[in-house]
Parts: sequence; C-alpha cells; structure tokens
Amino acid sequence: MLFDNHGRQLRYLRLAVTERCNLRCFYCMPEEGLNWSKKTDILSYEEMLRLVNILAELGISKVRITGGEPFVRRDLIPFMENLVKVPGIDKVNITTNGTAPLKHIATMKTIGINAVNLSLDSLDPERFKTITRRDEFDSVWAFYRELINQGLTTKINAVVMEDQNLDDIIPMSALTRTDPVSIRFIEEMPFNGGSKGYLPIKWNYRKIIEHIQTEFPRIERLADEKSSTSYNYRIPGAEGTIGVIPAYTRTICGTCDRIRLTPKGELKTCLYQNGGFNFRDFMRAGATDDDIRNQFLQLFKKRAKDGFEAEAQQSDENGSLQSMATIGG
Repeated sequence: MLFDNHGRQLRYLRLAVTERCNLRCFYCMPEEGLNWSKKTDILSYEEMLRLVNILAELGISKVRITGGEPFVRRDLIPFMENLVKVPGIDKVNITTNGTAPLKHIATMKTIGINAVNLSLDSLDPERFKTITRRDEFDSVWAFYRELINQGLTTKINAVVMEDQNLDDIIPMSALTRTDPVSIRFIEEMPFNGGSKGYLPIKWNYRKIIEHIQTEFPRIERLADEKSSTSYNYRIPGAEGTIGVIPAYTRTICGTCDRIRLTPKGELKTCLYQNGGFNFRDFMRAGATDDDIRNQFLQLFKKRAKDGFEAEAQQSDENGSLQSMATIGG
C-alpha cells in the first residue's frame, strides 16, 4: 500500500491524456481556447503506460482518464485496452463531455471500462449552448441515453454556477428518480484559464443541498465510501443518487486518495497545487524505472495537508487561474 506524509493511502490516479477540448465552457477557458501545447510536449501513450505500470507497483489501483476531452486524442480506445491490462489496476474509468460517437460506448463496455462520468451542466439546450459556446446538446443527451441503455455505471458532473444553471438543479435531481445515474453537483472552482478571474462562490455544497430539499424535503443522507469526493443523498425510492462535491470549500481533503498527471507529465498531488514535478522531462533525460519509482515516493512524502495549504504554496498569484483542461479534469 502507498501512503503520503499525512497517512492517507494513495490509490487513485487521474490521468489527463490531452488538454484539448472541442467545447469552450466559459468556466474552464476563454472562448478562443488556450495556447495548446505541441504534440511533442504531451506524454506519449507509451510514456503514460510506463508511469502507470510503476504507480501500480507502488499501490495505485484505479485510473480515471480525463482531459481536456479524452476522445479528441487519436487512438484513445487502443490505449484504454492496454491500460485495463496493467497488472494491479482494478478499475479504469473515464470522464468525457459526451460529444464522441455513440459506437465508443459499446466498445468501452467490451474492453472493461468500469464507469463513465459525463460532464453536463444543463438539461436545457439553450443554457447548454450558452455555457459551452457550442450547439452540441442533442449529441451529448444521446450519449447519455446510450450509456444508460448499455448499462454502464454513469455519473453526471454538473458545475453549479450562479446566474447560469441554478434552474437545472431540481430537474437534474429528478432525473435520479427513473435513471440509475449519480448526479454530482460540483462547487465552481477558480480554474478557469483566466476567462473570468478569481471570484468567491455563494453556492457552496450546503446551499445546493438546501435548494434540493425545497423540492425533495425527504431526501436521505447516504453513508459515504472512504475517500469519497462527494456527500451523497437519495430521493426515497429513486433509482439513482445525488452527490455534492465541495471542490471549492475543500472539506474532503482529509481522506483524499488521488493524484494527478497532467498531459505534459507534471505530477500534482493536490488539485490546488501550482506546477509539479515533470516526469516527461525526467523520462526523456534517461531516468530508469527505479529512478522514477523513487522520485514518486519522495514527492508523496511532501504532499500538502489540504487544498488551502497547497494554494498557499503557489509560486504566483495567478496559479488558480489555470484551466482545468491543463490540470487534468
């Protein structure tokens, strides 16, 4: 088993395969996009597999593929086929915006992808278009329906934004009454690529739950799994569940078991960490597997206690204004 310097077991790698995305969600990046990296600046699939194999030997057992939008990178399916075969990796999941061809869903089920997180901030086509700056709602909704039809474990991730999608909280919660889906409402974070500055939020996890209770007063609190990223609830008799992720207020850091690798190979041991050790350069300079293993272990001994400590350690005042696309989902 793998532990950090605060005694927290590390089991979960979020692996970003690309920083590119075909949507332009205003809370993630400017409308014109970002200054995308060159292909050679991004980890190759072979480099990613090498790092995952080493991390699996150390104790990582779960991998989530993120982006950007993972499906904009070529040959993602063959990469996932190789990833699920890594010894020690028990679960491979993926987060996607749902704009990929529907044929990928059956393929993911066949190769052994355990669960799919669908980023969907509104059930209203016009609000969706405003938020994403793209007219893709019908494609995303079809992707969601096919996930449910195929029986893949499905979660919807919805960022809660004042003056944008508050009217979607109740309809999304109601979706759990008939569909076996987990709706997870996420506090808005400052990782927006500089698209709108750093602003405090009013809609924290407590306010989100209070709002849901105005429509569903008998909502039940569920027991959370260890290292859960969300506080979880169920409408009595519902097929699915509702979760709220306190990503901004950071009240779940004490059991965090996650690390991140960015598309450029930077290790982030906390979401709020600015920068990180670059394993891409380390490997390309000739590091052996033992070198890489030892470097991981040294970095895990220097992990911030929580997101507030990590943020305080940032090397520049604009660190929070990175895009989630470059951090890794």
